[in-house]
Amino acid sequence: MFIEIRWHGRGGQGVVTASRILAEAALLDGRYVQAFPEFGPERTGAPVRSFTRISDKPIDLHSQVYNPDVVAVIDPTVLSPKVYGDLREGGKLIVNSGKTPEELTREIGNSRLKLYTVNATRIALDVLGRPIYNTPILGALIKATEAASLDSVIKAVSQRFPGAVGEKNVKAIIRAHGEVRSA
Repeated sequence: MFIEIRWHGRGGQGVVTASRILAEAALLDGRYVQAFPEFGPERTGAPVRSFTRISDKPIDLHSQVYNPDVVAVIDPTVLSPKVYGDLREGGKLIVNSGKTPEELTREIGNSRLKLYTVNATRIALDVLGRPIYNTPILGALIKATEAASLDSVIKAVSQRFPGAVGEKNVKAIIRAHGEVRSA
């Protein structure tokens, strides 16, 4: 197993944190991992990308992810062909959207990829009380892929955010895991 994931969002939305939590969870599952960000202007609201690689074997590749297996879009305002155009054939696009996967597929006009949607915005506001969409997207991503187990993601989140903050994030992950839709 070797999977490359590229995360897209904006500064302050937890793009880097989601990438690292996924890597920590996969590590708990006994896999080899890499997780690293790419920043443009470092300010809240600026576009941010982060990368996660997960493998059953040591990873010798040390570059950004150019042709990902999965693209996770935390902020739907960054969704464009530039974001998903280099997905591998049959790749998975996971988007924070209230639209159905079918609606979004028609909108973007790309049927060569597998599209998943989850209303991470609604989940974050309902559960966290803040517009931080990273953990709901993480919940959707682990449902759509075999990147890490749900149990390991819950453990990694609980270690990273002890107490009430961690508990709320776990609830957001579990809810998104159950609500993600695919075309």
